[in-house]
Amino acid sequence: MAYKVSEIVKALNAKQAGADRNVENLLIDSRSLVVPEGTLFVALKSAKNDGHKYIGELYRRGIRAFLVEEGYDAKEQSDATFILVKDTQNALQQLATWHRSHFNIPILAITGSNGKTIVKEWLYQLLSPDRVIVRSPRSYNSQVGVPLSVWQINSSHQLGIFEAGISQPGEMEALQHIIQPTIGLFTNIGEAHGLNFKDARHKVKEKLKLFKGVKTLVFCKDYSEIDEEVKTLAGIKAFCWSKKPGADLWINEVAKNNGTSVKATYNGEQISISIPFTDEASIENAINCWAYMLMSGYKNDVIAQRIANLQQVAMRLEMIEGMNNCSIINDVYNSDINSLSIALDFLNQQRQHERKTLILSDIMQGGDEEDVYTKVADIINARKPSRLIGIGETISRYAGEFNVEKHFFNNTNEFLSHLPGFIFHDESVLVKGARSFEFEKISRALQQKAHETVLQINFNSLIHNLNYFRSHLKPGTRIMAMVKAFSYGSGSFEIANVLQYHKADYLAVAYADEGVELRTSGISLPIMVMNPEPGSFDNMLRYQLEPEVYSFRILEMVLDAVKKSGSNQPLPVHIKLDTGMHRLGFADGDIEKLIAELKKSPQVKVQSVFSHLAASDADAHKDFTLLQVNRFKEMSDKIIKSLDYPVMRHILNSAGIVRFPEAQFDMVRLGIGLYGVGANDEEQKKLENVSALKTTISQINHLKKGETVGYNRRGVLEKDSVIATVAIGYADGYGRELGSGKGQMWVNGKPAPVVGDVCMDMCMIDITGIDTKEGDEVVIFDNIPALRQMAKAMNTIPYEVLTGLSGRVKRIYTHE
Repeated sequence: MAYKVSEIVKALNAKQAGADRNVENLLIDSRSLVVPEGTLFVALKSAKNDGHKYIGELYRRGIRAFLVEEGYDAKEQSDATFILVKDTQNALQQLATWHRSHFNIPILAITGSNGKTIVKEWLYQLLSPDRVIVRSPRSYNSQVGVPLSVWQINSSHQLGIFEAGISQPGEMEALQHIIQPTIGLFTNIGEAHGLNFKDARHKVKEKLKLFKGVKTLVFCKDYSEIDEEVKTLAGIKAFCWSKKPGADLWINEVAKNNGTSVKATYNGEQISISIPFTDEASIENAINCWAYMLMSGYKNDVIAQRIANLQQVAMRLEMIEGMNNCSIINDVYNSDINSLSIALDFLNQQRQHERKTLILSDIMQGGDEEDVYTKVADIINARKPSRLIGIGETISRYAGEFNVEKHFFNNTNEFLSHLPGFIFHDESVLVKGARSFEFEKISRALQQKAHETVLQINFNSLIHNLNYFRSHLKPGTRIMAMVKAFSYGSGSFEIANVLQYHKADYLAVAYADEGVELRTSGISLPIMVMNPEPGSFDNMLRYQLEPEVYSFRILEMVLDAVKKSGSNQPLPVHIKLDTGMHRLGFADGDIEKLIAELKKSPQVKVQSVFSHLAASDADAHKDFTLLQVNRFKEMSDKIIKSLDYPVMRHILNSAGIVRFPEAQFDMVRLGIGLYGVGANDEEQKKLENVSALKTTISQINHLKKGETVGYNRRGVLEKDSVIATVAIGYADGYGRELGSGKGQMWVNGKPAPVVGDVCMDMCMIDITGIDTKEGDEVVIFDNIPALRQMAKAMNTIPYEVLTGLSGRVKRIYTHE
């Protein structure tokens, strides 16, 4: 739905500069631009960033409509149109509220501590056969996400489903005003986002503000805080469910067996459903959906049939290494227009390969078929993948709509039979399909490694940690992200690409080969090489890598390499000073000679001067850290004053960023903190774990007391035991020090100690008393305390554990 800028200006009571033009799409992230025409960029400000910085770039890319804050100087974009407001986030919310006022359709609003997105997606699956539904993309439930969700409503929609989340008091009123719900669903109340609320009752009161004016509210009566607060609301009809008598839907029995059977009493009759899941969260989410559908007048036989076919909701995208140097992006449980746009944007963020292939199933979305596939074609044609492989009879009928290289098949098996004839090489492949198409078969066929031990890396947690440290920086302070040693075991270009996308300023690698790999994978950020080797300077010059210079010997090799290259451009270098670490660097007594050498060497340009703290995380050595900082300032001052161009300074590592803000200088180096390991308990609470190491049970044996397990018969059983062999060993990075009970893993949430010696490719754990079977998942660590515990048992630190994980351990990258 398009509006004139003049209409928007009037609705916002704003000021307009520039010609009138149409606005159809809203954009808040400059990196997500697809179609400039008809797009309004909203320049949001936050503690971490300012959207006004990206207006010039977006103008050059074709956008001509901007929502900005008063005072923005638009001289360089004279032919663009600007809507000027006092606060762009408030204006975005007002704009969405105004847009919502044009539509008189039922709107369901969902809130709660957990399950919002799952319930929303399941209700979409359950209700879409009957209505054209608009819903929040993924987890768009914030002060910015909700307005963008509501902006999607158009005249074809018959029902809206939007989720809303808050992290502190006072936020829900704004979301209620935007959504204007007619029906409400409160999933549950728990600990999520509880830090800013007095207690659970306080949080319930704040969340209930979403349901002001709704006709009916669906909720679980077993959450006493919700039940008691709902009773205080006037004019709202409650529809509740409970495992106790006295609710509209009384749950009598829950039985698990290859799924879950739920029996209940409703309107005096016995009814039941079967859920294709057994975990408690899924059962609760499904009952919330059941209650909503009963409240809406659906017959139970219709509900039961649809709930039995519920599909798993993929909450995140997965990226894994594929055959022939491909990157495979898995999104094999969703196939609808909203998730397609998000997945394609993620595909286009990948810079490691120029070629990009989309494998797409039929779109499982209600509404007019021709209209749906016209929109799908518009999305794909705008994002221009190198190749489209469409699978399904419906998408095949619309082959002519797609203006890219294309191939179509009626079903998955037909495509797999033709797979040998396709060339997949040096490309990123997005595999996206509805669950019924079994696209996991395609993913398996395209994967490079079949090892069952995997390291899962959560991009969202990595981004959270980056932004946590960024929020503690003084304005203008840059971030150099450490991606040496395979990014602390987490990956190479995969991690660097995320950091580049999220505006890190510099990257640092240990050796030139690591930098070359990043350059050939499309990374354009400046890269410092911390350990330049004599044979690596040709590659550093060729791939624009910037060496660390820590001695006169290295400086001489750099100067010699630049002279031999014949380059007229000086090579950027980073001067390392030794202020007390006594590992590498120029000492104080070297400074005068160093200055003299730099002054007579136009072949190099000093990009930065830096040093390394020896004990920034230790309170006992705080005085020594401050001594290092003072030495660094004095030594670097001499160098900088001697040069006639600006030079950056940096000394702080992850542990020092928050502890010594006065020493942030021009840049900080972010290393282990980026990967979730905090300098102390307080900081640890604010960081998110990035990595999870998991394997599977290969075999289970029931052994008698006195029998032995493993090499050298070191695992002597003191009682009858159940022993599982798992697919991880010291060749994977699980150290031999963890044998004979020093290490433990987790099976179905319960600890299982290692028995006997750790073998090269496997080890054995005691699963006595744990309900499990062969093929089940085993967790080595999925949180920082477990990682620290493993490191302690190996008599080392988390750094070594992470960097020691073998390359044969399959890395799986997830993005929610």
